[in-house]
Order: sequence, then C-alpha cells, then structure tokens
Amino acid sequence: MSTNKVGLWIDHRKAIIVSITEKGEEIREITSDVEKQPRRSGDSPLKGTYEPVQVPADDSRQRAFTGSLNIYYDEVIASIGSAKSILIFGPSTAKDELNERLKEKNLDSPIVGIETVDKMTDHQIAAKTRQHFAGF
Repeated sequence: MSTNKVGLWIDHRKAIIVSITEKGEEIREITSDVEKQPRRSGDSPLKGTYEPVQVPADDSRQRAFTGSLNIYYDEVIASIGSAKSILIFGPSTAKDELNERLKEKNLDSPIVGIETVDKMTDHQIAAKTRQHFAGF
C-alpha cells in the first residue's frame, strides 16, 4: 500500500501508526517486548556503606534492553517505510531514539515534525494526525 502521510505516536512500550492514504485512514499498533529500562540493583549509597563492587554489573542487561529496542524500532520503521510525510510524537525519549535510528539509516527525509505529547487514545492520535496534515 502506498502511504502518503503517517502520524506516529511512540513510547518504549507501543507505537500507534495512523496512515492516511487516498483510500482512507488506517490505525495499526505495534507493541514492544521491551521491559522497563534496567535499573541498578543493590544497596543505595544513602543506606550505609557503599562500594562500587557491591553494585552488580548491568552492562549485559543494558545491552539486552538496547537490542530489544532496536528490534522494536526496526519493526516500526518497516511499517512506515513507504510514507511520504511522517509526524512523530510521544511522551518519552522513544521518539528521539527512533529519529536517530532513522538518521543512521538515511530514512529521515520524510519526517515533517517531532513533538512531545502526553499519552493519547487511538482516536486522539488519529485526530492529531488528521489535523496536522489537513493543510498538506
């Protein structure tokens, strides 16, 4: 399907993609298998003695988290690949991370805007997309 305009609401847990074509509007959801960003475990330095060796190495957990995010972002990129204009918005850093991934792959030319917004329903996302592209 040739997609003209796409509104993409994204966070680390899911992406809502609103595609506007000459045939109408389609809403798709992509969910990620990403768990919350890993936090260091172990005692806090505020609770008493603290030595760096007490904090477990979390490089492998961070690599797994980043790897899962990359798989998720690649799935999102594949589903918006044919868009001529893309508006990316969302509440977290995921929109900026996705934009960086698009730049790395030289796929960022169709991006017409990146906005920070709060959580939204599917209908709000579709309305925002329609409103943004109304003048295009």
